[in-house]
Amino acid sequence: MASFDLAQHPHRRFNPLTGEWLLVSPHRALRPWQGQQEAPDRSQRPAYDPTCYLCAGNTRANGAVNPAYTGTFVFDNDFAALTPDAPAGTVEVGGLLRAEAESGVGRVICFSPRHDLTLPEMSTPDIRRVVDVWAEEFASLGARPDINYVQIFENKGAVMGCSNPHPHGQVWAQRTVPGDPAKETVQQQAYFQQHGRSLLADYLELELNEQVRIVLENEHFVVLVPFWAAWPFETLVLPRRVVQDVTQLTDAERDNFADVIRRLTIRYDNLFQTSFPYSAGLHQRPTDGQQHPEWHLHMHFFPPLLRSATVRKFMVGYELLANPQRDITPEYAAQRLRELPEVHYKQTTAQEEV
Repeated sequence: MASFDLAQHPHRRFNPLTGEWLLVSPHRALRPWQGQQEAPDRSQRPAYDPTCYLCAGNTRANGAVNPAYTGTFVFDNDFAALTPDAPAGTVEVGGLLRAEAESGVGRVICFSPRHDLTLPEMSTPDIRRVVDVWAEEFASLGARPDINYVQIFENKGAVMGCSNPHPHGQVWAQRTVPGDPAKETVQQQAYFQQHGRSLLADYLELELNEQVRIVLENEHFVVLVPFWAAWPFETLVLPRRVVQDVTQLTDAERDNFADVIRRLTIRYDNLFQTSFPYSAGLHQRPTDGQQHPEWHLHMHFFPPLLRSATVRKFMVGYELLANPQRDITPEYAAQRLRELPEVHYKQTTAQEEV
């Protein structure tokens, strides 16, 4: 009988951040694909779009006029999922039907006045300004007594539900700690109480020793495909130093954070030579007045593309009814990303045409 091999045989992997398992089926990557194919994003957007409600100087849907901003621009979401003035209240019927009012704030962060520049096409100093805005929003919203968690995220690409192509992110800040950050809090607390150390710091040390899932690194940050990754080319961005939130990063660390975001997203675009869709976001400590020494700031990237710019992963069937499943191994995904150049394919094409 053949010995067990992670690269060849079906197996389960444990996610210590959530306490959940996923199924890995590497042999299925060989099967023929006859499923849905998405049209690759080859669109060429203008630097300014007079019809875009996020471009500088334009009028938004609610009648507000954007300022002639030249860097980042932040405003309250005109269609926020959470509102600060939601009335308090609960519903409970028979111990099984339960609901409670939830209040919060939704904000939009325009990364740049340029309608045509995504993060991998922006300069590192410009991305650094986005990092600074993340810190400002976390600090100001997290200081509010009615806010116990601040979720900062970006949906890139129509396939990920992005309703406006102008590069932007969002902040949803709310009264309670939502599901995944709550799970991560429980898991990190348990590990910290048992070992007196950060779960992710110890995990990062293991990954740096093995090197097989490392994608890129610099002085202060490491990007890797987590051992428990569910999405095909999922990555985790980790600071080497244990900090609980983005406000605690030094100037040099913020520069390095911007650097790895740019280098990673360039690799994503280069993988299938398309504007690579993803949902990405920061996970950091709750803002509930507790210290949370167990928390270790990190950023998740969840991209759906699987085999090419036109074939994506669907979380359906078994994934919806049982637990996440993947075909290509995290080790293979890391190798693919690691081997990619860090010059954006659009720049390479432009140079070749000269």
